[in-house]
Amino acid sequence: MMRDRFSNGRWIVVAVLLCLVGAACSSSGGDGAPARPNVLWIVADDLSFEIGAYGDPLARTPNIDRLASEGVRYTNAFSTAGVCAPSRVALMTGTFATTMGAHHMRSLDGGYQPVPAPDVKTFTEPLRAAGYWSSSLTKLDYQFSGVFDGAPRTNWDEPDGDWRGRAADQPFFSHVTIFDTHESFLLAQRPVETDPAAVPLPPYYPDTPAVRHDLAQHYDNVARLDARVGEILAMLEEDGLADDTVVFFFADNGRGLPRDKRWVYDGGIHLPLIVRWPGKLEAGTVSEELVSWVDLAPTALALAGLRVPAHMQGRVFVGDRREPEPEFVYAAEDRHDEATDRIRAVRDRRWKYVRNYQPDTPYGQPITFRDRITTMQEIFRLHDAGQLFPPADWYYRATKPVEELYDTLVDPYEIDDVAARPENAAQLERMRAAHERWVVETGDLGAVPEAELAERFWPGGVQPVTPSPRIIPGSGTYDGRLEVRITSDVDGASIAYTTEDGDDARWRLYAGPFEVAPRATVRALAVRYGWAESAPVAATYARGR
Repeated sequence: MMRDRFSNGRWIVVAVLLCLVGAACSSSGGDGAPARPNVLWIVADDLSFEIGAYGDPLARTPNIDRLASEGVRYTNAFSTAGVCAPSRVALMTGTFATTMGAHHMRSLDGGYQPVPAPDVKTFTEPLRAAGYWSSSLTKLDYQFSGVFDGAPRTNWDEPDGDWRGRAADQPFFSHVTIFDTHESFLLAQRPVETDPAAVPLPPYYPDTPAVRHDLAQHYDNVARLDARVGEILAMLEEDGLADDTVVFFFADNGRGLPRDKRWVYDGGIHLPLIVRWPGKLEAGTVSEELVSWVDLAPTALALAGLRVPAHMQGRVFVGDRREPEPEFVYAAEDRHDEATDRIRAVRDRRWKYVRNYQPDTPYGQPITFRDRITTMQEIFRLHDAGQLFPPADWYYRATKPVEELYDTLVDPYEIDDVAARPENAAQLERMRAAHERWVVETGDLGAVPEAELAERFWPGGVQPVTPSPRIIPGSGTYDGRLEVRITSDVDGASIAYTTEDGDDARWRLYAGPFEVAPRATVRALAVRYGWAESAPVAATYARGR
C-alpha cells in the first residue's frame, strides 16, 4: 500500500505540529466523543480459540465473553508468524518481519539484531510525539536493541507499567501482555479443573491421557488469563476511562502445543481478535473480514488522528479511516531456536496455501524447549513403541511437498492436502501467484542465509554503537527560558532526552525544539534500532545578562 513518504522522521514532527494547531489532535470530535481516544492492547501469550464467545463450550472466559458482547468479534484474524518475536515485530512496526530481516526467532541467538530501514519506527514513537502516554506491561520482546527487555528507550514512557503514570487527561496507548497461557506453563504438570475427557482433541495429536491433560491444563491457564483480563477492564472502569478507550484483545500466536505454536498452519496463526469501542462500534457484532497483525499499528495511529507512515504494510481496519479488506493475508516461518526452515503461507477467508522452500527438511526438528512439553514427549514415546498413527505421525515425515493447499471450510485442521487435485488447479495457481507477488513486493529476506544477515547488520559480529547526539542551545524567550535543539548525524536514529536527575528519570522522545529554564541540565542519547544505545551527553545552560 503506497503512502506519502516523509524522510528522516519528519512525519513525527508534522504530527506534533498538527497537534499544536488542532488539526489532528483536538480534544473532542463533532459528536462530543474524544477525537484522540485511548488505545489499550490486551495481548494473550500462546492462545487459540479456547474462548466461550468463539463457541467453545468448555472455556471458562466470562470476562472475554463480556468484552465480545460489547464489541466486535473477528473470525478471520491472523498473525504474521506462529511465534512471538517475529509476530511482535509486525505488531509494533506495521511491517512484516521478513521485510526487515527480523523473521528468525530471537535473532540474538544468531549473533545479531535486525537493523531496519531508517524510516521504520515502532508506532509508539509518533504516538509519543503527538502527546500520547505509551506504556507496556510484562513482555516486549520484538527483536530490537535497547534497555527495556530488548526495546529501544525511545518507544515507551513506561516500559513496565500501565497508564496510571500519565499526566491528567493525557491520552494513552497501553500494551499489556498476559503470560498465563504461555507454553512454559504446561511444563509443570499440575492437577487440573478442566475435565481431560471433555477437551476437543485435534486429529494431529495422539489420544492419550497425557495429551488430554496438557490440553486440560491449557484450558485452566486460559481461565486464569480471563481473570486477569477482568482485572484490567475493571481498572479502566475504576479510572472512568472505559467509554474513552478502544480495547483490542488478541493473541500473539497460537496455543503453545506442537503443530500449533511456531507453525503457519491455522493452529499457529489463526487467532481471536475482539475490539470494543463504545459508541463507535456496534456491540455484539461479528466480522468475517480478513485482518492481519500488520494492520494493528496503522490502525492505532489512525485512531489517534495521525498519518500512517509509508513503511507500514498493513491497513486501517477500524474507525472513520477504515480501508478495504484485502484479498489475502500472509505469514512466515523461519528459524525457531535450533530448527531452521523457510515456509510461507497465504490465506483468504477459505483457502490456505503453504510454500515449503526446504522440502527436504523434515516436518519434525528438535527444539529443546518445545520438546519438554508432555504432548511432544508422548509423540516420541508412541513412535518408539510403534503406536503412532496418521495423522498424528506428522513429526516423523521426512520430507514436505513444495506446495500445500487446504480448504479450511471442510478441513479446518489442514490434514487433507488438495494441492495435487486437478479440480483445484485454478485455486492453486491463484494462491501461488499471490505468494510470489508478496515475496517481491515486500522484499522478503527469507532467501538470505542468516549468517549473511548477521554480517549485514552487525559486521564482524560486533553490534554498532549509535554515536551520541548533539545538544544545541537556541535563543532565549521573553520569560528567560532557553530553546534547545538536539540533532543526530545518524539517519534513522531516534533521540531521547530528560531534564530530570537520577537513574529513574523519565526520558522523553525528542520530536522538535523545546524550552528549558535557565541553569537546567539536559541529558540526551540516541539509538538506531538494532544498534547499541549511544553514550548520554549532557549540557547545562545559564542565561547570561
